Amino acid sequence: MSVRKSPPPSGPGSAIIKRARVDDEDVDNNTMTMTVASSGEGQRKNALIRSVKRTSGLEAPIVSLSGAHGGEITACKFDPSGQTLAACSVDKSISLWKTYPPHDNYGLIPNVHKSAILDIAYSLDSETIYSGGADGTLILTDLRTGQRITKYSAHYGPLNSISVTISGGRELVLTGGDDGLARVWDFSIDSKDPVAEFDDERDCPITAVEWSKDGNQCFVGGVDNEVKVWDLRSNEIIYTLRGHTDTICSLSLSPSGNYLATYGLDSALIIYDVRPFSSDPMRVYRSLTGAPSGFESTLIKCSWSKHDNGNRIAVGGGDRNVTIWDVDTGKIAYKLPGHKGTVTAVDFHPREPIILTGSKDSNMLLGELDAQDS
Repeated sequence: MSVRKSPPPSGPGSAIIKRARVDDEDVDNNTMTMTVASSGEGQRKNALIRSVKRTSGLEAPIVSLSGAHGGEITACKFDPSGQTLAACSVDKSISLWKTYPPHDNYGLIPNVHKSAILDIAYSLDSETIYSGGADGTLILTDLRTGQRITKYSAHYGPLNSISVTISGGRELVLTGGDDGLARVWDFSIDSKDPVAEFDDERDCPITAVEWSKDGNQCFVGGVDNEVKVWDLRSNEIIYTLRGHTDTICSLSLSPSGNYLATYGLDSALIIYDVRPFSSDPMRVYRSLTGAPSGFESTLIKCSWSKHDNGNRIAVGGGDRNVTIWDVDTGKIAYKLPGHKGTVTAVDFHPREPIILTGSKDSNMLLGELDAQDS
């Protein structure tokens, strides 16, 4: 692993871009004062001033994380503590960053896979990162040393999606690939074979996977436009979620475990009620629009907010924006610009109103939500 002892130099590859001017005389650390309009430096005291109440520990309301990757970002995630974050790219590398000031890019792990890395996930203790590649391999990397722990030949063809859970006291990893299989891995046992395999024998590539909250069910979506819910113990499909008219791009379970969000190439984000006894046989809770997937057939990822127990949900889009909805009302709360290419990945901070976004422009943005005029 390449360890960065200081932030990258300023310029096109700078690690931090402050979007607002901070008044040095501001005594409230939670308030940022911005000069909105002024007739000149000498007229500073007569300038129009706007004070914004800060809601996070970021250095600025918008922080740009750039310069680490030479290709599009395919996934970006906060670690479970929220102190660090990681991103993977088609350039085969994984970058590691500090969430809080000075937002250092403290590590770069190059050539993790032999081809593009399509998804990553942290272990629950934040010490290992799992990565899946277009070469079908699943690789475990020690984040303390940057060294590979082990490598699994997980799928025949691209490994598109990874999800991690605790089930029966064991950490289990669920993967889905173009070979039409979803597999469950237990790295605590001395075997390189999956402990479970889900195959509906339709040979439809699997593009997204997710665990239920109790770790007993697996949600599996693919190019057949459906999400199948598998029981881990019986190895059978319990029910199927329908409603999309194109490939499932991503799945995300709400913090409560009661709802599953699905985003598809049909540009629809559908929220399903996955509680055991849903009154609606279709299980559709909300169908949200406003985030176009574009024409690149990108597996764009969605994410629930965590600091407020899932009151909002976000997804990227082919319009280069991030769309955030209020789940209760179904209305768009934010439309966030800033990227120069399709926004491929989003993730919410586990404890603060911060959203992380990654794009085909090879950059990431950290954005602070809920800022208010004061």
